[in-house]
Amino acid sequence: MSSSRMEFPSIITSSSSSPNNSTLDLSSFDHTPCYCEENVYRLCKKLIKLGLADEDGKDLFVVFISNKDKQIPLWHQKASKRGDGLVLWDYHVICIQRNGKDDTHQVWDLDSSLPFPSPLAHYVAEAIQPSFQLYSGYQRLFRVVHAPIFLRCFATDRRHMKDPTGNWISQPPSHEPIVAEDGTVHNLDEYICIPSSSEFEDKSAAIRRHKLGVVVTEENFEGFFSLV
Repeated sequence: MSSSRMEFPSIITSSSSSPNNSTLDLSSFDHTPCYCEENVYRLCKKLIKLGLADEDGKDLFVVFISNKDKQIPLWHQKASKRGDGLVLWDYHVICIQRNGKDDTHQVWDLDSSLPFPSPLAHYVAEAIQPSFQLYSGYQRLFRVVHAPIFLRCFATDRRHMKDPTGNWISQPPSHEPIVAEDGTVHNLDEYICIPSSSEFEDKSAAIRRHKLGVVVTEENFEGFFSLV
């Protein structure tokens, strides 16, 4: 699958949904359906510009969620037609921000119906729902990339959003494609290809050095942010 999204089959039931309420005006952030990686790139830039993040973005982390089968369930997604907001994405991208004053974290997800932003613990409990016993093919992996590195190195020319005849699967954003500082025009596949384990033992240090960040399992995802 490309970035076009699939509705999740009715083989899992979920808890009741949370109310759709936002703490910031979503309309002030760019959002194009099915282009979550570009949405998050521009969201990071906007948070920095508005003074809602450090001027170098060092308090921001970009998280790619996927697995080898490109099938990951998330709840409370606006694209869903279900009451619980369940959708099966091929991959999804969110932003997590650290609050240096009290070491708490919040999640920015433009595709979620949860509060914007949401506390990390609340987002994990409601959108990821780790208590569900999922089939092995639906287990989620998380590539966590430090935003300052991501903003320099990420690139996409949107080739993944075209069908074999060259037509758009979903209409692209109106702004120009993202080009990395070194001139790279497309490396999205490197970010969404997520191995089951990370090569780095000290992930809290490696995340600030490596272009592709580190890979964290579902069991360790929330706790990982207490280390960075």
